[in-house]
Amino acid sequence: MRLRPTSDRLRETLFNILGPAVEASLFIDLYAGTGAIGIEALSRGAREIYLVESHPASARLIRKNLDSLDVHEGAEVMECDALRGLDSLASRHLLADFIFLDPPYAETGEHLRILEFLDSAHLVAPYGLVIAEHLSKSVLPERFTRLERVRLLEQGDASLSFYRLAAAA
Repeated sequence: MRLRPTSDRLRETLFNILGPAVEASLFIDLYAGTGAIGIEALSRGAREIYLVESHPASARLIRKNLDSLDVHEGAEVMECDALRGLDSLASRHLLADFIFLDPPYAETGEHLRILEFLDSAHLVAPYGLVIAEHLSKSVLPERFTRLERVRLLEQGDASLSFYRLAAAA
């Protein structure tokens, strides 16, 4: 498997920024890989996490990680493409407090594809955050129709772009 998990340092920084807002949140981890981001959200009090991963071996690894931590409630592994997973979650009329996306860096169009979908879907809660991890040298748009970047954090060769609905910013 070609997994590039979010570094421990960047994950710690992310959750320090999100702070207590993670408690009782609905958290979506796209391109979940090992599930580390979603599992961290659950350990910090998220009420529900959805881990979306298209690669069967990675989805099995996430399930194994959840089992090893004795997590049997509040976590759903969705073995499908990120866009299909989001569409499915939107059809359930869910509102996510946090959506984290970390597609493989080589798949440069994935960030835009997902951000454009989220911009038009009604899946982001009014004060929710969409967080995109990307290479620092990759520039993501500052604004879409409804989503706007409210923060950019660079750490080494990785960056986190934080987006909110413009009306809630």
